[in-house]
Amino acid sequence: MADYDRRSSGGGGGYNNSKKRRYRDDDDFDRRGPRRRFDAPPHVRIRKQLLAIAENPMRSWHEEVVSIANLFTDNWDDELLRGNFVDLILQITVEQPLKTPFLAAVVLVANTNKPEIVDMLLQKLADGFGNYIQEGDWRDVKLYLKLLACLQSCLEGEGVFPVLENLFSRAVDLQTASSEDTIGTELVKIILLTLPYIMVAAPGQWAQKAADLMEKTDIIASEPHALQTLIEPYHAEGSEETMNPSTSIIKLLQTQLQVEANSGWGLSFLPRPWEFPAGDAEQQEKLNNATKHALPTIPIPETVVAGPRPLFPEVFFSVYAAQEVESVPSEATAASVLIRDALTDTINILDFNRHITARHLVEVDCFFAPRTFAARATPFDRLRDIEPPKSTWKPEDVAVDAVFSQLYQLPNPEHKLVYYHSVLTEACKLAPAAIAPSLGRAIRFLYRHVHRLDLELTSRFLDWFSHHLSNFGFTWKWTEWVDDVELSDLHPRKAFIRGAIDKEIRLSFAQRIKNTLPEPYQTLIGPEMEKETPDFKFADDHIPFAAEGREIASLLRRKAPDEEIQPVIERIHSLALDNNLDPLVASTDVFVTSVLHVGNKSLSHVLAAIERTKERLLDAGAASDAARTQIISAVMTYWSAHPGVALYIIEKLLNYSIIVPSAVINWALINYAGATKGEALAKAHMYELVFNTVMKVTGRVRQVAQRPDDDDGSKDAEIGAMRELFRAIEDALVSWASGNKDEMMEMDIGNGEGKSEREAHLGRWGERWLRTFRRRAAIEEAFLLEAAKSAKAGNKNDVAVSEAGAGAEAAMENGGL
Repeated sequence: MADYDRRSSGGGGGYNNSKKRRYRDDDDFDRRGPRRRFDAPPHVRIRKQLLAIAENPMRSWHEEVVSIANLFTDNWDDELLRGNFVDLILQITVEQPLKTPFLAAVVLVANTNKPEIVDMLLQKLADGFGNYIQEGDWRDVKLYLKLLACLQSCLEGEGVFPVLENLFSRAVDLQTASSEDTIGTELVKIILLTLPYIMVAAPGQWAQKAADLMEKTDIIASEPHALQTLIEPYHAEGSEETMNPSTSIIKLLQTQLQVEANSGWGLSFLPRPWEFPAGDAEQQEKLNNATKHALPTIPIPETVVAGPRPLFPEVFFSVYAAQEVESVPSEATAASVLIRDALTDTINILDFNRHITARHLVEVDCFFAPRTFAARATPFDRLRDIEPPKSTWKPEDVAVDAVFSQLYQLPNPEHKLVYYHSVLTEACKLAPAAIAPSLGRAIRFLYRHVHRLDLELTSRFLDWFSHHLSNFGFTWKWTEWVDDVELSDLHPRKAFIRGAIDKEIRLSFAQRIKNTLPEPYQTLIGPEMEKETPDFKFADDHIPFAAEGREIASLLRRKAPDEEIQPVIERIHSLALDNNLDPLVASTDVFVTSVLHVGNKSLSHVLAAIERTKERLLDAGAASDAARTQIISAVMTYWSAHPGVALYIIEKLLNYSIIVPSAVINWALINYAGATKGEALAKAHMYELVFNTVMKVTGRVRQVAQRPDDDDGSKDAEIGAMRELFRAIEDALVSWASGNKDEMMEMDIGNGEGKSEREAHLGRWGERWLRTFRRRAAIEEAFLLEAAKSAKAGNKNDVAVSEAGAGAEAAMENGGL
């Protein structure tokens, strides 16, 4: 109370009061004067502006281009700025390909004041271009050519055309030497992707030159590549056997550009930031009369290499095909390939930052000509109301389509599949109202065609679908597919639904997933799937060797030494012989099941249990083929309700060499497939088991194949084992695909639609499995061929598949692909 009286008194106050008043006055009346403004140095500002060029839809391209160019030329004397400018232009060209035309426009405007900068840029570009060719980095070669094409108007003579002519000559040499060559095909594709940018950079000047060059490329582009069947995403079914195969990118582009040439190279979707509006006639005049520059000589070596990335033909794949309204460019227009090419390059180059990649995808309309796309987030139903000539292309659909084209690329995508998953997830988080509906329609398209999709692509769809749902609360309109729950388990759609639910449970737990599903789906999640740990079968006294199983589990739980376990194993052997059973199989079943039961709390627990019993498991695995098979059978049976855990354990057993890959193949495709009368082929986790095993073997072979020597013969042994594995897969699947499997001939005796339908489904599954693993065999044979060539040439660099050659060709002929 005294403090209150002192603060409110009017007698001039005290010390504390005057102190507070002084501080308040300092706050109200800042006597320090204005703060000095700090301006970043020019090279920092230019870097920031170049990195963000064209990203702001509210700012004119021309304003940005002129602003950056003037800032650069006004500070021309800054040596650091000059060097950084050239390096940054080239760096952004190969890191953010969507911005290449805008970078070229900055250079063209700068050329009107400081022509020297173009000479500096061209010299450094030519040096880098030569290095990329030597290394076989064909994507960067393409991106540098794209920048040069956009600078065509300031180049002397024929500009970029001599370089394209030299590349075509090399492509002809390669194709003449081998019809299976893929480097020559890649060179022709690069040429065709460069031509449109030349034509928009210098309109009306090079039509004849382009026509002459396209007449030459047509020889290679129009010829179907021998390896295209390897990468066909669809597998025709029944009456669809005569359906047209997917169109190769290079053939499609050749046809599209011929149409563009006949119509005067309109290419209205490509940006032209070097064309200024009528109000900037003076600036346009400067550009038109700017200094021309000679392009430094870029030699093309006689021998070119495939480079670090395997080269295969590409086909055009779209998840928005055959829609009633075109939400993506159709195959009839060059925009379908050119826009996708820029987007896929961005996706694959920016793999180190999925957030930026997703942002570029969401903002794709910023980097192409105005009115190329419909407004963002326009509902698909509203596209019908858009009248020509306005575009109905949804930017979200175009972006999603580009990601799926990479996710579904055969034989392998450039990056791990999870990267493409994450890009779609980030895009959906950035613009949920726009991207989510596009993804929904993509899912429905893939689901409708799941019976026709290549089996490997179906597996990728399954993985992505379940992973994507896990990021968004496992919500999906399952009611749309409710009728398919009543289909046979062999039907591809029913198999997909079961596989998706299994993958969802792996990413969460059964009860949560069950709560997200409509009532008809509830039966697909049995009570055993809701248990945290499986039941121990030896807890039931009616099971043979129940007492011994419980005793071994007890010994393992208290970490008893092997000497205490051995008498129980011998007792099992004795009982098995009395009952005419294989003693090794019986003891292996009891021991492995007990190990799994003791370690069922978590994956770390089961790994610890396996580690402690590794020596006995190794002895069991080495004892006989039947014992090895029983190890796998015990694991898959114990964790049958949670196959993801079983597959993880099988992988670890392979790593420990307790089981061998051939045992996994025999168990899956012979024993289990036979026991289930072929239904195993429709189970997603069975395909996953076999595919993962094959990839483990081929990965090991690729490592040893690149060794410079093989003194101990291990390389030949590894390669021989891989080939034997593929032969075993072939032998096991051929009979299912042809309908000659004993189980197929014996089941469902009698006449009826059920029998014929079941046989048709089984034959179809066999064909799909067979096609997938024949392709894998062909790819590995091609790799080995190239590895042998590189070793013979003394090349110690990483090996990449440049041509499928004799290995892939032989595999295709033998497998009937």
